[in-house]
Amino acid sequence: MRISIFIAAMASTLALSQAALAQTSNVVSASEPGRVGIAQTVEASATITAIDKATRGITLKSPQGDVVQVTAGPEVKNFDQLQVGDVVMVGYLEALALELKKGGGLTVGKTETSGAAGAQPGAQPAGAAGRQITVVGDVIKLDAATQTITVKGPERTVDLKARDPEQFKLIAVGDQIQATYTEAFAVEVTPVAKPAK
Repeated sequence: MRISIFIAAMASTLALSQAALAQTSNVVSASEPGRVGIAQTVEASATITAIDKATRGITLKSPQGDVVQVTAGPEVKNFDQLQVGDVVMVGYLEALALELKKGGGLTVGKTETSGAAGAQPGAQPAGAAGRQITVVGDVIKLDAATQTITVKGPERTVDLKARDPEQFKLIAVGDQIQATYTEAFAVEVTPVAKPAK
């Protein structure tokens, strides 16, 4: 499924400008025998300072005064709802989980799923998109001295460094590692507050 150009542009522009925009970030990691995972969430905001309806260009300004420009593609069905002063919020999640599959048995391979959703007609522009990639590989070599695990996947062979010696002890040649990478982001526009009468 194709991800909205506006959502992708907003998320990448705001998420990559970490120092420039009002942003909060949180990193969480977890570990249990045979499983490790890490996730990061980022939230950023900016205010629309200009809209060029002819080119569908949007100028955004952070609370610190930094300015970025994005273009709303034709997929943005509610572009006409945007107004100068509206606040754009972007949320981004990225996570990686590794799971040990003792004894193997799974098919070595890679699968990917994705999806996206946009605002209903007439509503404020908003959208969310995400994808998840799962890769299964065979453990073909272990190096106890360097705590390195060599995994042969469907496309290439990689060396993984075990940061926890107790986790390394659980792994044997012939086991499998299943890696699941998830990313998702959402964009929401909050209309400028109307003055009280």
